[in-house]
Amino acid sequence: MIPRGPALRLTVYLGESDTAHGRPLASELVHRAHRAGLAGASVFRGVEGFGASSRVHTARLLSLSEDLPVAVVIVDAPERVRAFLPVVDELLDEGSGGLVTLDEVEVHRG
Repeated sequence: MIPRGPALRLTVYLGESDTAHGRPLASELVHRAHRAGLAGASVFRGVEGFGASSRVHTARLLSLSEDLPVAVVIVDAPERVRAFLPVVDELLDEGSGGLVTLDEVEVHRG
């Protein structure tokens, strides 16, 4: 549980087919966050998007993309999230990369 007040949101944007250590990268991030004792992590699957490749991936019936965009979101105390960043960097270096953002947020209810 996260106490009310200032927190940090870590969001990692990547492709559904990105892998690290033989597992889907999003799943590996969630499991590593869990082992690190972070408050929680969620994976959100996009229906359409593009990234560094500039190729649009979509879930529309006629396109049937196998590499939809996903976002892994983690919210916890700022020092705990920052301590987890080297793990994120290691996994992204092994995988296909990704975009990492940090946002200051306020937890209203945890």
